[in-house]
Amino acid sequence: MLHRLPATLQSNTLQDPTLISTLADIAIILVGVAILAASVVLVLLALRVNATLKSLSQNLGPVSDRARSISDNVEFITQALRTDVERLNASVKGLNDRLHQASGHMEQRIEEFNALMEVIQSEAEGAFIKTAAAVRGVKEGAQKLSKAARTKTRRTEASDQEANANDPASESFE
Repeated sequence: MLHRLPATLQSNTLQDPTLISTLADIAIILVGVAILAASVVLVLLALRVNATLKSLSQNLGPVSDRARSISDNVEFITQALRTDVERLNASVKGLNDRLHQASGHMEQRIEEFNALMEVIQSEAEGAFIKTAAAVRGVKEGAQKLSKAARTKTRRTEASDQEANANDPASESFE
């Protein structure tokens, strides 16, 4: 900074120590005044911020109360939902248990029904086989009786023919 000052001022400034002391004092005063002004501005700014915060807290008081009321309502609703979900869970568990029990009973009934059907089927097969055997026996018996009757009829006819051939009175009837 000294190289920009005119040469006469530089030589006078460097040679006079009181002038340097005076300039330093002035600079210190200027810095002090600047610090004081900045401090006043900061204090005023802090007061203004404090007033704004007070105004804001007064305005937010009802909002804060309302938010507290809303949070209480949300907590009540959450608790009610939790209770309902617990009841629903218990109902579903009970229903599931009953379905498993009913399923077990149904399996037992189906097994009993299958056993009954096996018994009925074996009885029906036995009855069918017995009936078929009886029908076959009747058929065979009927065939044998029919065969025996035909044989007897042939024998009777043959003996009648022989008797007719040997008997002259029977020829006159024919």
